Amino acid sequence: MGRSMFETVLGAVVVAVAALFLVFAYKSSDLHVVQGYEINANFPMVDGLKEGIDVKINGVKVGTVVGMNLITDPGPNQFLVKVRMTVDPAVRLPTDTLAHIASESLLGGKYMSLEPGVEDDMVKTDGTGRITRTQAPMRLDDLIGQMIYSNKRSDAAPAKQPADAHP
Repeated sequence: MGRSMFETVLGAVVVAVAALFLVFAYKSSDLHVVQGYEINANFPMVDGLKEGIDVKINGVKVGTVVGMNLITDPGPNQFLVKVRMTVDPAVRLPTDTLAHIASESLLGGKYMSLEPGVEDDMVKTDGTGRITRTQAPMRLDDLIGQMIYSNKRSDAAPAKQPADAHP
């Protein structure tokens, strides 16, 4: 009887320590959705971006991507992706802010990066704010393809001989 009581108490201590660890991990991982004003930005493509991903300025989380949808209405924005994000109310963004999708590492992991501009006018904080300067994410496979094909073109070009050289 004494041994099973000891095992029960020890099991409860292990569960309590595990619960404390999970609470600490959740609080320190910064997984919460930032509540604030909503802004929109249109991108030609959003490879790797997902709802819930962080919005950062200089590496500091200031917001969260809350939605994405393809614009299908005919017009100049047709087939662009409208990205909705919330930004901390303490952060005011100039109208010439640049939004781009950045990689956390070579292995993947994307986040929305905002680079504030220098304009005096600020993005509206009433839910109708828009960032008009956007940049699509760099794709590793496209960069590798460009590097391979640019090397082939430079190898295929005939080498120029100096004017004083005689064949």
